Amino acid sequence: MKSKILNLLLLLTSLLGFLEWGKNNQLFLFQAEAEIVLKLIYNPGSVFHPFVVLPLFGQLLLLITLFQSTPKKILTFISIGALTLLLGFMFLIGVMSLNLKIICSTIPFLVTAVLTIRHYNNKKKPN
Repeated sequence: MKSKILNLLLLLTSLLGFLEWGKNNQLFLFQAEAEIVLKLIYNPGSVFHPFVVLPLFGQLLLLITLFQSTPKKILTFISIGALTLLLGFMFLIGVMSLNLKIICSTIPFLVTAVLTIRHYNNKKKPN
């Protein structure tokens, strides 16, 4: 049960990322993903970029693990890797630009990812 809760937290915290650019442009990742899904339906070619496709793929894998009786470790780790590409990069951008909003929006995911990795690595394999 703890694995499912951690995977759900990973999914939810991945949506909290905050982007800010220019003077008046800002967006949460859940807002950006809604726009991407709409573009995917009407103009699929415009959304094929690694920073778009890989995090969406990671979230899809996390969603799949929520419906498994026991979430698979490999799917969770692939999801964390795919999502960390975007959220880790956002964290670095926040640190380099000293943008506290971006830093604080990515920390929940990064902490949850570390806790999830520790949980799966400490989990004993069934005999």
